[in-house]
Parts: sequence; structure tokens; C-alpha cells
Amino acid sequence: MAQTREIRAVYSATTVTVYQAYRAEIASAAVAAGRFTEPFQRDRMTWIKPSFLWMMYRCGWALKEGQEHVLAVEIRRDGLAWALDHAVLSHYDPDVHESAEAWKRQLKASPVRVQWDPERDLHLRPVPGIRSLQLGLSGEAVRRYVDEWTVSITDVTGLAHRVHELVRAGELEAARALLPGEQLLTPICQ
Repeated sequence: MAQTREIRAVYSATTVTVYQAYRAEIASAAVAAGRFTEPFQRDRMTWIKPSFLWMMYRCGWALKEGQEHVLAVEIRRDGLAWALDHAVLSHYDPDVHESAEAWKRQLKASPVRVQWDPERDLHLRPVPGIRSLQLGLSGEAVRRYVDEWTVSITDVTGLAHRVHELVRAGELEAARALLPGEQLLTPICQ
């Protein structure tokens, strides 16, 4: 089955919402300041995900240790475009790269990694044929993310827990109604 790469996100003409999960100290400081501050570590790769359900899969509905707080981070669309323009696939693909060596050189030089992971449904099962974006930011990309692109940060942990409760109770329509209104964002690259 062919895999379709899609960026599904909540967005406006100027912003896109991405999600991250952190422990309480990082999340609380970021929400209070409206931007990432200590103890957030700029020298580590940070992964952003436009898909709420993919984030729920990754953090286990905000129940995994160290990922108990889910943040909705509204960033500038031109920031996401910059990241995509500077991204390299996190794995070697002979259909994309000239050679494994060329890919390794690009990987070393790029501040952004792109991964296309299976989209998830309300039960966090893979959605056949659809791959969702995950971006790993490092170096210059982290600096831009923190200092230039971030517009607002909101803790959506309560939403994650409420949707999870409804899914566990079998109330899928009610759970679906609470999901962020993600739409297909185009154009995309990589």
C-alpha cells in the first residue's frame, strides 16, 4: 500500500500548532513564561509533532514518565517552512539520497531531522497508508524555535486526559468532538 505523507495541523494564515510532552518542571516554566526557559535544554534535539493523536501515541495520553504534560505550541508558519526547507530525512532513502555517504553528510550539516510516522486513530492504532510529520530540531533550529517562532504555549494535558477517558468509556464520537480541528496543511516538502 502506498504511503501518503501529510501534515495535519491546527493552523491559521500565520501560525501552526505543534505538540510536545514534558515533565512538570519544563512544562510549567514554559507555560508561565509563554516561551521555553530553563530547565528546557537548548543543546538537546527537541521533537515537534503537528498531529495531536500522534503526540498521544508518543506520550501515552500524557501518562508516560517524563511526558506527563502535553503542550500545544503555536509557532509561526514561516518557521515551520524554514524547518522543512532545512530538514533531512532521519533515515537513508535510496529514492531520495544520492548515496548513504551523501545522506550522512547532509545529516551532519542539517539542524532539522524529518520523520514520517504512521498517523494514529483514537485507539492509537496506525492509520493505514497515512504518515504524519515529526520534526527533530537541534542547534540553530532550536534557537529559532525558542527565540523566534514560538507565539504561545498552552498546557493541553487536561484535554488529553479527557479524550482518553472518553475513548476508554467507548464514547468515540464524544472523544472525536474534543479533538483539535486539524486540517491538511499544504504545501509540504521532503
